[in-house]
Amino acid sequence: MPANEILQEAKKLHKVSDSLDVLAAQHAPISEALSILSGSVRGSATLLEVLVALKLRPTAGLKSVSN
Repeated sequence: MPANEILQEAKKLHKVSDSLDVLAAQHAPISEALSILSGSVRGSATLLEVLVALKLRPTAGLKSVSN
């Protein structure tokens, strides 16, 4: 089902965003840039979730992938 596949990709993007946040905390010289990228990736994940919610119907029982 396309909706579930898209939501899985959104989940992956949330994990990438989390990883970028961790890197930002560890690398002060580039923390601001990493934080900005993290926010952009998280925003993309959220947009995918909204797209699914508005245009497609995920399989019943699938929980939201947002944190």
